[in-house]
Amino acid sequence: MKSIYDKDFKLGVLGGGQLGRMLIQQAISWDVNVYCLDPSAEAPCREIANGFTQGDFNDYEAVIAFGRDKDVLTIEIEHVNTKALRELEEEGVKVYPQTRIIELVQDKGAQKAFYKEHGFPTSDFVLIEGKDEVTTHFKEGGIVQKLRRGGYDGRGVQLLRTESELQNAFDAPSVIEDLVDIEKELGVIVARNPKGEVRSFPVVDMEFNAEANLVEFLYAPANISDELEKEARDLAERLISELDMVGLLAVEMFLDKQGNLLINEIAPRPHNSGHHTIEGNYNSQYALHLRSILSMHLGSTDTIKPSAMLNLLGEKGYEGPVYYEGLDEALEIQGVFVHIYGKKITKPFRKMGHVTVLGDDFNQLRNKIDEVKKVLKVKSK
Repeated sequence: MKSIYDKDFKLGVLGGGQLGRMLIQQAISWDVNVYCLDPSAEAPCREIANGFTQGDFNDYEAVIAFGRDKDVLTIEIEHVNTKALRELEEEGVKVYPQTRIIELVQDKGAQKAFYKEHGFPTSDFVLIEGKDEVTTHFKEGGIVQKLRRGGYDGRGVQLLRTESELQNAFDAPSVIEDLVDIEKELGVIVARNPKGEVRSFPVVDMEFNAEANLVEFLYAPANISDELEKEARDLAERLISELDMVGLLAVEMFLDKQGNLLINEIAPRPHNSGHHTIEGNYNSQYALHLRSILSMHLGSTDTIKPSAMLNLLGEKGYEGPVYYEGLDEALEIQGVFVHIYGKKITKPFRKMGHVTVLGDDFNQLRNKIDEVKKVLKVKSK
């Protein structure tokens, strides 16, 4: 593989959203040339990438044409054309994470089957083909239905608590999971390079917006025992190794009321649960992703200072050209770092940015997050 410092080295990214934007911001520091493919003419990466191609990353021809002159290809979204990526791999283009990993993650049923077959703890589940089968597997107290394909940021997932709600079930191939009595929702970001070197970040404690069904804010390191911290990180490191994956893997876990860790889902790319690492750790998740896919040493993942991350979501009742109310006031708070993603249009619950807060302990972080939430709002003009 060419050196990343060769003038003609090209790293291609399928997707041009905020994850790609933050990846490019890290790549600029190392003078790595990054090129993006995205269907939106106003994608956040457009103005800062070395090259931008407007095109559909689900389209075979578009991915082939984009990828052929790249030295390494990576993703910032899983929903891409894997047939094209397989062909590019066969032609000698390095694709990280590997195409087979992306295909596994595109199918939530295949994910669950992998965990079961390889002895990884996960909630009990069955695979169904359509709505008619949901009633057969309903249990008192409720079930979770997840579409096997196409779900993203909480979409394609629903909780069915009562028999009367079964009429709302998805009529498509799905995973039916037992409802877990959750104590905490935890996350581990882990990376692996082609040499097999593995590093994980300290565990994060995630809190979800119930209405939007996505992470609203998180704390790092998580408020858990040292033993549980080690168990979660060991689990994530074993998973990426058994997958034989190169790249960055976000592993979302449940801690149930009995103290058991259960793997929920994975994402083979930078993830919302790792944004805090930009300020909170010696290397960010974006640095670790680049280090892994560019065959570099991975470096330290240690915490510099405890941190919390708040997603900046579009306020309910506002849609149109974005306006960040209270930005100046938020930036006056010591230890607050605001990241705006460059999206021109806001709508309810759309991810428009995030805020990282550094502090000395959990209580200080919580107080600062609450302060930011009071003053900083994403509205429309």
